[in-house]
Amino acid sequence: MWTNVQFTATLPPNGTQRFFTWGWTPSWHVVWYMVPTSPQAGAPQVDWDVAVERGNATQATYWITVKNLTAAAVTFEGRYAVLS
Repeated sequence: MWTNVQFTATLPPNGTQRFFTWGWTPSWHVVWYMVPTSPQAGAPQVDWDVAVERGNATQATYWITVKNLTAAAVTFEGRYAVLS
């Protein structure tokens, strides 16, 4: 297993943004998670959905939709873990 940061972004209050990352090996089991990094009164909260699209026999694309659930801007890291 290995992990890393794929992207960093900032969402406005109650904002939503869609990200994509491509060229992944389709046979890998990849887990995506978002980690808020901006200080904020209370706890910064984000929600995300992940969809995978197989481009061909050797490449897959991940579409990640991230939602800011708070009334303040939030900065976060899009991280992944490859389990196999």
